[in-house]
Amino acid sequence: MLAKTMAFIKQNSRILIVDDTPANVFLLEQLLKISGYTHIVTLTDSREVVATYQTFKPDLLLLDLKMPYLDGFDILNQLNALENDDYLSVIVITAQSDKENRLKSLELGARDFIGKPFDHAEVIMRVTNLLEIRLLHNVTKQNNRLLEERVAERTREIENIQLELVNKLLIAAEFRDDDTGNHIIRIGQYAAVLGQLAGLSASHCQRLTPAAMMHDIGKIGIPDGILLKPGPLTAAEMAIMKTHTQKGADILTGSAGAVLQLGEVIALSHHEKWDGSGYPAGLAADAIPLEGRITAICDVFDALLSVRPYKPAWTMVNTLDLMTREAGHHFDPELLGLFLDNVDRFIKIRTDCN
Repeated sequence: MLAKTMAFIKQNSRILIVDDTPANVFLLEQLLKISGYTHIVTLTDSREVVATYQTFKPDLLLLDLKMPYLDGFDILNQLNALENDDYLSVIVITAQSDKENRLKSLELGARDFIGKPFDHAEVIMRVTNLLEIRLLHNVTKQNNRLLEERVAERTREIENIQLELVNKLLIAAEFRDDDTGNHIIRIGQYAAVLGQLAGLSASHCQRLTPAAMMHDIGKIGIPDGILLKPGPLTAAEMAIMKTHTQKGADILTGSAGAVLQLGEVIALSHHEKWDGSGYPAGLAADAIPLEGRITAICDVFDALLSVRPYKPAWTMVNTLDLMTREAGHHFDPELLGLFLDNVDRFIKIRTDCN
């Protein structure tokens, strides 16, 4: 096993040698070749190191400290400035054995030292040891990456199962007062568009679509006699109806999934009003989560245009007139402005999803 590992290291490792003295470079290169290393690049001009390092991507750098133009410390500083989370394997080659230079080299990322004049066995041993560490680092890094990918994949699977179950609940809840179920689909699409107009990222808007669809999931806990009542609700009945926000949040709470967490926020906050007169918490203005403010606009727009047990569908003119008058009262005025300025996009969604 060890022999195979050593053979792999020698066949695959890339080594960069930097020393302004050609004789030193030649000697190190020959030592490494005799020992079986084949991928070796040498430099005597320190100004070429960074560019070569970026293209050659060495596994190990043998670096002289005392050089013209840029010394070894300058090179280490430049390499550290590169945006690179990789393990920087550097062996400093120097005749300067004083403590100060060694400490400075270590502070800048050097891993080991080789003194001049070279001891052949020592050079090969130190190179081999550092390349073994480099290999172990890469193996660990790859294993961690694979583990993260598997965890992420499993998390997505769990979240998809959760979303599927929630969607079943959504459909069951929505069919009780909307026999097409298209209302929740439209709300999700509206919310994503309005979120985009408000400057949310594409990934956030992608999560917002299913999350906004969950806004009324708490209605599954409202009795039919109240939910489907054809006339106005009494004060007591309205109090029960308002509990659907908290019921929805309770259904969705405790999830590790980002979509369900966002759905919980929306379920709880989509009936809050900009002026603080909404429910359940009486939040006002920016204290209302942005996603709740977005969903409030989308929900009222679609609900007014839809037939409900307690009302006929409104016309588009009357709907937009009411919403305009509610700027700064029910609705976030800035968000409503974005909605009204782009209302054709929302009308198209409604037309396409009827």
